[in-house]
Amino acid sequence: MSDHPTDFKGSVEDAIRSAIQGSIPDAKVDVLGGGGHFTIAVVSTAFAGKGMLDSQRLVYAAIAPLMKGDRAPVHAVDSLKTRKP
Repeated sequence: MSDHPTDFKGSVEDAIRSAIQGSIPDAKVDVLGGGGHFTIAVVSTAFAGKGMLDSQRLVYAAIAPLMKGDRAPVHAVDSLKTRKP
């Protein structure tokens, strides 16, 4: 894990979880990581009928603001798993 400089205050894991649940209300979200690198697992009915890439795009769209800029709190998502309940 690298050390990624950021001006973000608070828990990045909570911010990721909140951003995803804000876009995908029934999502159950597990987030692990730090130093700008995170592993995310999301379970939601929103993924029904969608392929893996479309499901992952929904999650990336939700966290895009946390990945924007040179000092963004999320530098990389090392693993993203999406599945239906």
